[in-house]
Amino acid sequence: MSKFKLFIDNFLVYGLGGVISKVIPLIMLPIITRLMPDPAYYGLFDLSNTITSFGVAFAIMGMYDAMFRYFFEQEDIDFRRDICSTTLAFTIGTSIFVFFMMLIFHEEIATYVFSGSQYGILVYLTAMATLIGATNGIISAPTRMQNKRKVFLVTNTVSPLLGYAVSIPLLLQGYYLVALPLAGILSSALIEGVFAWLNRSFFSIHCFRRDYLGRLLKLALPMAPSFFVYWVFNSSDRIMITNIIGVEATGIYSIGSKLGMASQLIYQAFAGGWQYFAFSTMNEKNQVKSNSLIFEYLGVISFISCMFICAICKVFYEIFFTGEYVQGYIVSPYLFLAPLLLMLYQVAANQFLIVKKTGPGAAILFVGAVANIALNFLLIPRLGVEGAGIATLLGYAVSLSIVLVYLTHKKLMEVSKNFYIAVFIMLAFFILWRLAILDHFLVELFSAFVGSFLLIRLYWNDIAVAFKKKN
Repeated sequence: MSKFKLFIDNFLVYGLGGVISKVIPLIMLPIITRLMPDPAYYGLFDLSNTITSFGVAFAIMGMYDAMFRYFFEQEDIDFRRDICSTTLAFTIGTSIFVFFMMLIFHEEIATYVFSGSQYGILVYLTAMATLIGATNGIISAPTRMQNKRKVFLVTNTVSPLLGYAVSIPLLLQGYYLVALPLAGILSSALIEGVFAWLNRSFFSIHCFRRDYLGRLLKLALPMAPSFFVYWVFNSSDRIMITNIIGVEATGIYSIGSKLGMASQLIYQAFAGGWQYFAFSTMNEKNQVKSNSLIFEYLGVISFISCMFICAICKVFYEIFFTGEYVQGYIVSPYLFLAPLLLMLYQVAANQFLIVKKTGPGAAILFVGAVANIALNFLLIPRLGVEGAGIATLLGYAVSLSIVLVYLTHKKLMEVSKNFYIAVFIMLAFFILWRLAILDHFLVELFSAFVGSFLLIRLYWNDIAVAFKKKN
């Protein structure tokens, strides 16, 4: 199989899995918001996810990527079993530690994150979700590392269905606070049990190797700050909105991010197919050129899709949502493009992992996170939830710009002038949309088509070559 076909096959299959896992919640969201009439409850659920993501990042400490990297170091099955078992043993220990720390400081978390000590039960559920989420990631990893795509498709279909089978009856009974967190826990636990059975040959208590742990940590720990920085990008805005405006605004912002969740379809496809592709082709001579081309193509796809999100976002929210939830449309384009900039950053920053120098990537992300927080303080009081969306997008843009300059200087990336022209076109469209054509649906849609044509024209020769090869 050619490396291009390998990447496309993974991208499409994991994309389908991502479509299933993300479209189901997107379809169900208008139903959930009608069953949960107060945006504050959805805001509290989103804050619970925020703390869970932080706890999971702390528990894993970059070990998932380190395990992925060393899995392909040798093809020996015993070596791979030792690597997976050592990673799981370490993660179980850190997950239990995080779990008990959250229980010990439940009052403080309830007060400063959820804005009230009466939400202690939500902290307990969040702690349990963290414990399951961290270990689930490691136990399910061998499925991806073996590229078992059918299993991925099935689990991504079953997981959200299980969640809604639990949450909807609870919402109908009026358990607004605990319905969604509890459903997520039960669904994750069942899926983790399935992966534990499927991947049982890769994990054994007798295969823990202290020397392998040292090698894994040496690669993982420099990456760990990156995952905390990701948390700042994805979650600090929620906490700051809660404290600056209120938990109701956090709920509106969270709903606004759900159309942006559509970008996760692209990101999920990338994340699922990328790691297998990147590490299985890392020793090829033209690796830098291939990586750079994938970066540019994904960038153009991201820009085109964002243009159409800008065009349809307001109409979409007016059709599917009611009341205060409709206000969330204004942040959806920013939060749609932000994960895609993260995707582009990860394509570029993967070069650090290939050469086993992960420190610069963490430092560059940190600069972007600082910019994000500073912009949140500046923009949220002035622009409300839209300010938080802009701050998140600009924070990623700062990190992406720095990493491109650094890697091209080190000759680890080759970015063409066409891509910089594409960035200018996207920026011009964003300014036009927000300042001139917002609220004019047909004009927005026409502008999206024009912008897309210009972007495709930039890469027309590449597209033509690809079709000739196919024929």
